[in-house]
Amino acid sequence: MNVEAALAYAERHALHALVIAQGERIAFERYSAGYDSKPHALYSGTKSFWGVLAVAAQADGLLDLDETVARTLDSWRDGPKSRVSLRDLLALTSGIGFGGLGSAVPPFAAAIAVELKDEPGAKFTYGGIPLQVFGAVLARKLEPAGLTPNAYLRERILDRIGLRIGAWRALRDGSNPLPTGAFVAAREWLKFGQLVRDRGAWEGESIVPAAALARCFEGSRANPRYGRCWWLSPLADRPDIVYASGSGGQALYVLPADGVVVVKFGDSGSYKHEAFLKRLLG
Repeated sequence: MNVEAALAYAERHALHALVIAQGERIAFERYSAGYDSKPHALYSGTKSFWGVLAVAAQADGLLDLDETVARTLDSWRDGPKSRVSLRDLLALTSGIGFGGLGSAVPPFAAAIAVELKDEPGAKFTYGGIPLQVFGAVLARKLEPAGLTPNAYLRERILDRIGLRIGAWRALRDGSNPLPTGAFVAAREWLKFGQLVRDRGAWEGESIVPAAALARCFEGSRANPRYGRCWWLSPLADRPDIVYASGSGGQALYVLPADGVVVVKFGDSGSYKHEAFLKRLLG
């Protein structure tokens, strides 16, 4: 791997942190002032938690990715909404239009009320509202256990791998948004990438069954390069690579064939994942 070339590219794009793990060893670290332990905004990189949690919940029998939203939410039982599945929400192919990003993420109740723009499954449209609808479904399913989606995420996955969330933005109703809002230190997010790299195992314990986790990395007909809240490889010769992406150049890269996980934080609108990976693997 050409770490120097990748580093040089990242530094030209307002690098805040670059951490590379090879196996269980930290092979490289570089930080801008204060970012060695400071929780950093993941922005849409926050989405990466929910695809993994969704397949874990399916493995636990809490939900099924192919079930419709209407099975849980009565207001979705008529018209095109009745055909939207949880898989569609996670793949961003639900038919919901663009929006619900950054500070515009709506609470669950407002997200549920949004009308569809397209036929379910027909079109990939990036945005935050589908994840909020998924959150509303998950919240309803978790009511008997007295858990919120974020509490379930912590209990089911994060606490078990020792991943500490620094902070999570709250919406006006007091809930935490699913598509964005998490602040996590670089070495902490790295743990999540290591869990994915190791096919759902952590220190010999299966946290997410490998077969279930693999469902996160299946593209859709509408967008073969997007799975369940994870982007799939931009490099034709390296189809094993998957990554989480957030505004400003936040990235969590998982390279299973190399046993490598990379966390990159920054603040640049011109940063390109493909350019970084080509340099790293050059």
